[in-house]
Amino acid sequence: MDSVLYPGRATTADAQAVPASPSLRETVYAQLRSAVLDGAFGPRDRLAELRLAARFGVSRTPVREALARLLSDGLIERADGGFFVAVPSLAQLGDFYELRNTLELRGIARAAEDPSLRHDPAIVAAELDRWYALRDQPPEPGPGFLVEDERFHTELSRACGNPALTEALSTAARRVRQVRRHDFLTPDEVETAVSEHIGILELLRDDRPEAAHRALHSHLGASPAEVREHARSSLTRMALNAGRP
Repeated sequence: MDSVLYPGRATTADAQAVPASPSLRETVYAQLRSAVLDGAFGPRDRLAELRLAARFGVSRTPVREALARLLSDGLIERADGGFFVAVPSLAQLGDFYELRNTLELRGIARAAEDPSLRHDPAIVAAELDRWYALRDQPPEPGPGFLVEDERFHTELSRACGNPALTEALSTAARRVRQVRRHDFLTPDEVETAVSEHIGILELLRDDRPEAAHRALHSHLGASPAEVREHARSSLTRMALNAGRP
C-alpha cells in the first residue's frame, strides 16, 4: 500500500471556515506532534493537510497551523513541495546524543560533588522494582521498548532533584526519538539495557554516586567516538527499517 499522504486542494468550506478555536488548535498540534514523535509517520510519508484533517476529524485550518508550528519546532521539514518528518543528519544526531549524555551525567555528577545531595530514594526504589520485573519478564524487542528506556532515563534525571535538567533532557530525547525507535531490535540488546539500568539504580540506592556516574557513562558511551558510532548505527538501522512498523 502506498505510504505517501497526498496533498489535496482547498475546499470551499475550508476557504470560508471560521478560524479554529485556541483549544482546537492546541489539541490538533498536540496530537500531530505526538504522532510525529511516536513514529506514526515514516520519513517518506508526506504530511498532507487534507489527509491529516480527515485523520483528526477537523478542517484543514488547525492542521495547517500545527504543521507550521512543527516546522518551527524542527520536528518536520519542507521538501519536494510538502512536509515530511525531519530526520537529523549524522552530525546533528551526534550533537543531540552528546547533549543528552551531558545532561544525564550532570544529574549524577552533582550528587557526587556535593555530599549533601542524594537521589530521591523513593523514585530510585520504584524504578528498581519496575526493572526487576522487566528482568524477570523481558519485553519484546522493538520500538515499544523505547518507551521503557525513555522512562528510565527521565526518572533517573528526575531523582537528581533538578527539574531544569530533566526538562532539557526530555527535549533532547524527543529530538532523537524518531531514530532511536530502531535501537532495541534483538533480545540481547534489551537484556543488556535492562541489566545496565538495574546496575546504575542499585549503585544510587546504595549511595555510591561516583560508581553510578561511571556506570552511566559506560552505558551511554564512554567516549565521543562511541557516541558518534552509536549515532551512525542508529541512522543505518532507521534506513534499513524504513517502512516497517
